[in-house]
Amino acid sequence: MKRRLLASLVPVALLASCGDTAEDEAAGDAMDPASEQALNDELMTDPDLAGRNEANAALSGTGNAAIPNIDKSPRAVEAARSRAAELVGGRSELVSAPTATTLGEGAAPSQAMVAAARAAVAPGGENCGDKVEYSSAWAAKLPAAFPVYPRGNTQEAAGTDEGECALRVVSFLTPVPLDEVLAFYYTRARGAGFSVEHVTSAGDNILSGTKGDAAYVVYGRRLPEGVTEIDLVTTD
Repeated sequence: MKRRLLASLVPVALLASCGDTAEDEAAGDAMDPASEQALNDELMTDPDLAGRNEANAALSGTGNAAIPNIDKSPRAVEAARSRAAELVGGRSELVSAPTATTLGEGAAPSQAMVAAARAAVAPGGENCGDKVEYSSAWAAKLPAAFPVYPRGNTQEAAGTDEGECALRVVSFLTPVPLDEVLAFYYTRARGAGFSVEHVTSAGDNILSGTKGDAAYVVYGRRLPEGVTEIDLVTTD
């Protein structure tokens, strides 16, 4: 499977500009289904990327795999909602993301998106995208503030801790509506002291922000199959 992963972080042009600029889940949730799957699965190196520059291959975004048959029952949705609420201290603590600003076609990325992209892809001028490896295990190595949404079905994961890089890129599916998933990440980001910016661009809802050298970008979309697809990018 070859999905968007690094291509979801920022447009290729922005990645290029970043390269030229000088400039676990919480322990109590370690065994939720997404993490358990990530920890138990074998290394899943994309055969299409073998022997090639992985960052450039990921940027192609040419994958078009069929959506798997995930559990979309009311019971599954409610179980995921309940766990998400627990992770923010209760349902009353979940705060909806602010109204999104729409970026028109050809518009420059928002300030938070640019800051997050620079921090994630090239901290200190290092091109972390060139160093990523593909393994479902990276889904269990996300920063505590930004876990895979509870009961999320991880589709692909990549990351690296080489050098000064601490990059994680995870794509997952959930039957929970998009606005609820965004509320979860908005609440988690605010609670962890990150800035938050919400925009829409090319059909995606995008939350992004930074805290010091750490950054995150959440790309979300609702698919016709009745599931929410999330591309989550973080760096410490």
